[in-house]
Amino acid sequence: MHIHFLGICGTFMGSLALLARDLGHTVTGSDTAIYPPMSTQLQNAGVKIMEGYHAKHLKPKPDLVVVGNVCKRGMEAVEYMLNTRIAYTSGPQFLSEHVLQFRHVLAVAGTHGKTTTTTMLAWILQYAKIDTGFLIGGIPLVNTDDKRLQNTFKHSSYLGANTTADKDGYFVIEADEYDSAFFDKRSKFIHYRPTTAILNNLEYDHADIFPNLEAIQTQFHHMVRTIPSNGCIIMPNHTESLEQIIKKENWTPVWRTGIDDKTADWQAKLIQADGSVFHVEHQGKTAEVNWSMSGLHNVNNGLVAIAAAHNVGVSIETACKALSNFAGIKRRMELVATIAKNKGNVEIYDDFAHHPTAIQTTLDGAKKRFANIYNQNRPPRKIWAIIEPRSNTMKLGIHQHLLAPSAKLADHVIWYQPAHFDWSVADAIGNTTNQTVMHSIDDIICYVQNHIGDNDAVIIMSNGGFEGIHDKLVTALNKS
Repeated sequence: MHIHFLGICGTFMGSLALLARDLGHTVTGSDTAIYPPMSTQLQNAGVKIMEGYHAKHLKPKPDLVVVGNVCKRGMEAVEYMLNTRIAYTSGPQFLSEHVLQFRHVLAVAGTHGKTTTTTMLAWILQYAKIDTGFLIGGIPLVNTDDKRLQNTFKHSSYLGANTTADKDGYFVIEADEYDSAFFDKRSKFIHYRPTTAILNNLEYDHADIFPNLEAIQTQFHHMVRTIPSNGCIIMPNHTESLEQIIKKENWTPVWRTGIDDKTADWQAKLIQADGSVFHVEHQGKTAEVNWSMSGLHNVNNGLVAIAAAHNVGVSIETACKALSNFAGIKRRMELVATIAKNKGNVEIYDDFAHHPTAIQTTLDGAKKRFANIYNQNRPPRKIWAIIEPRSNTMKLGIHQHLLAPSAKLADHVIWYQPAHFDWSVADAIGNTTNQTVMHSIDDIICYVQNHIGDNDAVIIMSNGGFEGIHDKLVTALNKS
């Protein structure tokens, strides 16, 4: 059948559209925010994307419209869909009914690290030759000669082995707590009914739909109540916001993880301070991860992924070997350019961090990583953080008191504030040393171009396209 996706360039909707195409459907879509990497991935897959939410995009009528949660009443396409009685559903509902049925679902939930952890878990299972389907809210990076793995991870979603009522299969899903659609305000993950669930962390976010942390905990508790008693919940030890959910009501065994925490069921022991090498210990068994990733947040992500894979039969040794060959994911400390200078190389990184905790953990990992590879023959490496507070929570100013502390590990910080903000980033950061606010992409590029050192690293943080600043900065620095 012909399925049209409204909001197709969102990371979830775009990945779901690819699954619908792999199921044999004709897929088209509409969006207003059309930018890489999702737009490129869809176009390369032959999916037709139309600009805007216009009624004409639904003519002739598709058999089904999958409505993204970006869509609201009053949009021309939405009103036309309702008035002409075109069949419609939400993305999570479509996924549940057409993909997840008969599957052992491994769901990764939490405020931070969902995309990275989901990718790690899917990579481990595929590395172990378990033909697992997956949907990831990002584009995996693949650095391997294995053609099977190259083909499997060429997109952000993969259908996996066929399943029936008599033949179970596995599916790894990034389980977002954001709402499903304008007509279904439940969190997306309520639809997924996981058997294995990672609860990675939980902080207050999505202030546009949740009034407080307790409201998010309620949605998490609704999901926990759907996990079978022969399933498994995996979560970091001593995380009070998650423990409160488990204490409320839980019928499922829980594995707890921790770094250098002997009370945890699964323990990571750091060999390198930056997290690039660590040992995994569980029930007397030990194996080593030696990978290209860094930061304690990624050690935590890797540890819960290893535990989840073990829950479906992957040995600790195989899981650790898989992560040692893990290349990462686009927009998570992704090196996008290296620019040769007189006394070193300027490196440009792209990162998805858009919450104060994510900004802080990313910078902490980068600081330790660069210290670990410091070259005495080059000038000291300084870190530039260029940050767009773009998420709905950030735009509302909920975390403004945390902005300056979250970026304090960077040597130079530039906050970008577009004109439409109704609160002042400059007031929020005050007179914090080495932090400033700029209102124009051109001003940011000019300032960096004039002040950057020959061996510095620039980390650009945003959950959007950031007005193409990455390519513009690379072009400018290549000319200077």
